[in-house]
Amino acid sequence: MAADDLPRRVDVAVVGAGIAGLSAAVRCTQAGLRVAVLEQSRQDLHLCSSRLASGVFHVAMTSPATPPEVLEQRMLARYPAADRALVRTMAQHALRAARWLRDTAQAHFIRAGAEPFYDYVLAPPAVARTGRPWQGRGADVLLRRLEGVLEQRGGAVFRGRRAVGLVMEAGRCTGVRTAGAGGVEALECNAVVLADGGFQADGELLRRYVTPRPEDLVQRNGGTGRGDGLRMALEAGAGVYVSPYFYGHLQSRSALTDDMLWPYPWLDELARASILVGSDGRRFADEGRGGIYLANQVARLPRGLDAFVIADHEAWNGPGAERPTGPNPKLVRCGGLIHRAERLSDLGALAGIDARELARTVAAYNEALLADDVARLVPIRTTREFKAWPILTPPFYAIPVAAGITYTFGGIAVDEHSRVLDRSHEPMTGLYAAGSAAGGLEGGEGVAYFGGLCKAVVTGLRAAEHIVGTS
Repeated sequence: MAADDLPRRVDVAVVGAGIAGLSAAVRCTQAGLRVAVLEQSRQDLHLCSSRLASGVFHVAMTSPATPPEVLEQRMLARYPAADRALVRTMAQHALRAARWLRDTAQAHFIRAGAEPFYDYVLAPPAVARTGRPWQGRGADVLLRRLEGVLEQRGGAVFRGRRAVGLVMEAGRCTGVRTAGAGGVEALECNAVVLADGGFQADGELLRRYVTPRPEDLVQRNGGTGRGDGLRMALEAGAGVYVSPYFYGHLQSRSALTDDMLWPYPWLDELARASILVGSDGRRFADEGRGGIYLANQVARLPRGLDAFVIADHEAWNGPGAERPTGPNPKLVRCGGLIHRAERLSDLGALAGIDARELARTVAAYNEALLADDVARLVPIRTTREFKAWPILTPPFYAIPVAAGITYTFGGIAVDEHSRVLDRSHEPMTGLYAAGSAAGGLEGGEGVAYFGGLCKAVVTGLRAAEHIVGTS
């Protein structure tokens, strides 16, 4: 199949050449189906969130080799309202997905750290590297290999082809319309897999579902997730899993203008050990719930870019330096803005924070820690997962932060086979969604994050295997 000449008909059309889309496409070709992958970028090494991924293949921050029943319990404990069928599917197929990548595309996994989270990391790893050094790293290598396998089996990626609509006949999806250099063309098929990622890079959808100020988000992704699949599915009558939450991290505010400061370093470990305040000097979130939760809280601030991590020297040299992804010393080396002062009053003046209120906030925080009564703080401060460090030892630090968004949790409603569900929760024949285009697994008020790469491959394989079973 020539990748520069779109055919009129194939068995399966896949929208998006990220890891979810290519996994679905390759699995379909293994069953002898003719597959065309539509990729909006014209670049051979198209930039997408998959290619920028750090390469950690995990489920709910632990190893995919963990017994499925334990994984399922762990996910439901973090997000009780998650779709039970999707949770069970993720738990049961995560390790199989990793092994399929190894056997099919020669994916090379290494153990990159002592924690179970790092048991399966694509090599060469990209964890903690600043400035998006994706070329030749694990996720980039995997995408190249998957595309190579696809071509060997007769499939192809058609570049410069943006999907703009679905062809529906009597409730069945029978094709996709795609816009390219030659105009809009229709590709007929038996099944369409929507795998174009979330809508994290689309200002309109972000404003509708996530934040009133999408321009204040650090886009720690490929900038290509524009929600095309979501819009097409909605137009065709699909149901939607609405979530105002996203997977992301606390970034230096300097990352909004300096590409060297994302995707790393992040401020998660320092923030969850210390406090997060606005320019009024007051805390506004429970820091003990971690960086992903805090990034979502920052995105919802009514005051816009108005959040600072406040820490002392002990925390800066402790949690601030405990991981290679952290700010000490990466943020210093990369030139991110950091305010330092020997006194809190001077720190407030430097950072533009109400110094008197900041002093009161820090005093109340320290007193609560000393009395072992953090529950009296407003907002409450939990310490179940992360230790709270006092703010006592100068110099003191104030680091302006912004919310960094990787991908959105809201998306197309799907079942355990990745079939798109209509608004009555019934499967739509011939239509599937995989990866970040699909919703229902992650999210909730606790901002449960279960692993983008693993979810992408599992849902891609599930879509393909249902298509194969019905062909």
